Amino acid sequence: MMKDAIPLAERMRPITINDVVGQKHLTGDDGVLKRLSAHGNLPSIIFWGPPGTGKTTLASILAKDLGLPMFSLSAINAGVKDIRDVIASAKEKGKSVLFIDEIHRFNKSQQDSLLAAVEQGIITLIGATTENPSFEVIRPLLSRSQVYILETLREEDLDLLVERALSQDEFLKKRKVEIKEKTALYGLSGGDARKTVKFIRTRYQFHEWRSCHHQR
Repeated sequence: MMKDAIPLAERMRPITINDVVGQKHLTGDDGVLKRLSAHGNLPSIIFWGPPGTGKTTLASILAKDLGLPMFSLSAINAGVKDIRDVIASAKEKGKSVLFIDEIHRFNKSQQDSLLAAVEQGIITLIGATTENPSFEVIRPLLSRSQVYILETLREEDLDLLVERALSQDEFLKKRKVEIKEKTALYGLSGGDARKTVKFIRTRYQFHEWRSCHHQR
């Protein structure tokens, strides 16, 4: 796949915990995730927070830092069979991380199917949810996990995100891109990192198209 076909948000995804924008209460020097990463001890975790705040990114970084294989499922289209397949693979590979996006969409039987593997340490579960896990995750699974709350990105976080995109992305940094209405951009994105960089890419593509159109 050509790199410019990869979504900007994916190209800009942090690869170390120090590069994560926002969430300093978790990733700062005294943050619990920074300590877990440094000590090599990863419990099962539920990340609870709005879209675009880094739940998937943090799961990937933690698995990489600890050198653990990582499997990913989306609760939108995965079922008990998919969970059992991952558990079987984890038994072959050794202890692994299973990341489940939108875990609140799993019903009770689907969540129940995770319990034994989590209890036995076959998998370390990292679930991501935008809903209160106290109501959406079954009690036995919740009791085996630590819940961490991710916050909506602040304006200074989005400023850093935009600056990185314009100065570090190998395609955008070759163009002259100016953000004139940051307030409007941040208002539309609602503190969502993915939406913010998506709007940058969309506006850039629109201006590229308009420039070519006017030259005809």
